[in-house]
Amino acid sequence: MARAKSLFHSANHAINYCARSIAKNAVKEQLRDQGVRVSLVPIREITERAQQYLADHPELYQQAAGLQLRRGRRAQQAYINSRRRDSI
Repeated sequence: MARAKSLFHSANHAINYCARSIAKNAVKEQLRDQGVRVSLVPIREITERAQQYLADHPELYQQAAGLQLRRGRRAQQAYINSRRRDSI
């Protein structure tokens, strides 16, 4: 059987994606606190602000790595459990 490609091709890609997502959510929260409707802000502007936020807060990469590690363990356990069910 052909093996399906994973969503993330490497751990670094997954960590970068997660860190960018955390930064975007932080920027959106800042905008909401300022009373701005996030849906009216261009995506490009949010992305640019998120890139700057990420540059100012490099600890987000460590936070993202921790999240990916936990997700990885859950995924591994789910895989092991599915293999057990298949062998029974």
